[in-house]
Amino acid sequence: MVSTDDDRDLQETAAGTVDAPEPAADLQAHSPNGNAGEASVSDEPGAGAESLRDLVIYLVTNLVDDPEEIGVSVERRGGAVVLRLRVPEVELGRVIGRQGRIARALRTALMVAASRHNLRVSLDIEPL
Repeated sequence: MVSTDDDRDLQETAAGTVDAPEPAADLQAHSPNGNAGEASVSDEPGAGAESLRDLVIYLVTNLVDDPEEIGVSVERRGGAVVLRLRVPEVELGRVIGRQGRIARALRTALMVAASRHNLRVSLDIEPL
């Protein structure tokens, strides 16, 4: 049996002889609030909602042909945020996707981002 470079790499990895990247020495330097490993949560009441709005704008402007035509409104209801995305009717298919896959992915990304701000979020997609 002939030994290859891949076999040698696998054996070195199993034996623990391969150098692993060094962990960051000071994790607090990378965290804005000084708590290592925790997401930063702003004390401003509208900061979380505005960051969610910015996320929707960023994602959707990369999907549509004319990013100037989209509109996003934010409504805050206690611990919940309702985002209304308005896109031209001709762009609606690009934002929703086949069987709603893109819309579902947008909502999932928003849900993850909202959980970092201790918020619940919903996204309504409407034609202009």
